[in-house]
Amino acid sequence: MQLGLIGLGKMGGNMRERIRRAGHTVIGYDRNPDLADVSSLSELVSKLEGPRVVWVMVPAGAATQSTVDELAALLSPGDVVVDGGNSRWTDDEKHAVELGIKGIGFVDAGVSGGVWGLENGYALMVGGDPENIAKVQPVFDALKPEGDFGFVHAGKVGAGHFSKMVHNGIEYAMMQAYAEGWELLEKVDSVTDVREVFRSWQEGTVIRSWLLDLAVNALDDDEHLAKLRGFAEDSGEGRWTVEAAIDNSVPLPAITASLFARFASRQEDSPQMKMVAALRNQFGGHAVESAK
Repeated sequence: MQLGLIGLGKMGGNMRERIRRAGHTVIGYDRNPDLADVSSLSELVSKLEGPRVVWVMVPAGAATQSTVDELAALLSPGDVVVDGGNSRWTDDEKHAVELGIKGIGFVDAGVSGGVWGLENGYALMVGGDPENIAKVQPVFDALKPEGDFGFVHAGKVGAGHFSKMVHNGIEYAMMQAYAEGWELLEKVDSVTDVREVFRSWQEGTVIRSWLLDLAVNALDDDEHLAKLRGFAEDSGEGRWTVEAAIDNSVPLPAITASLFARFASRQEDSPQMKMVAALRNQFGGHAVESAK
């Protein structure tokens, strides 16, 4: 099938390549002309055959809204817009109504896989009407990992991004637990090789995971994380998870504490946040700050 893809950054560029490897045609647009296949959104739309599918991979908020607004004026009834960024689920509901007035379908797709997705595939959580999802399914199949898992039609519009938001909230808590354990091991005199303790957990333990593997990668690069400042940003999804928990009266003590720990990292050079920063860099290519 043909796909228009808007936003060719760290994830979007790799997604374009993976979809092309599966034999599909991808026409990409980015504000950086060195990355783009076309010079404008109107040119992108003109090169696609109907019914068109256009996938948006731009920052959440104003950038996504302006892109959706422009596509609403360019696309035709029966076309579909997919938002694969990290938009808030309430924005999805708004976009679906705006596009639906013009007969344009909308699908929200939570995408996980970071910088490793090109080779490993992307876990996809999607929301929307079945008929709209069916129009995009060949692309979902190209992007997902091999095997039976890694793709879910989570529910109505907004369900994909809501599921991805909860995924990221869990990720916050898991990273925080590894970071706290790492700091405690580093603190005591009796443990002389913390990196190898972490490595030993990679097989046969109940806490083995891809995040643990990435922690070992980070420690192999910098055994005591001395090159990093203990500072970790939050993408916003951790905050949204906590807000949704409050709205629905669901207790999330671990996820909430992990979010607040990131806030604390901006006030001091936290050893735990060195590990969180290292993990975010390992799985998503997120920027880190060097130690002074």
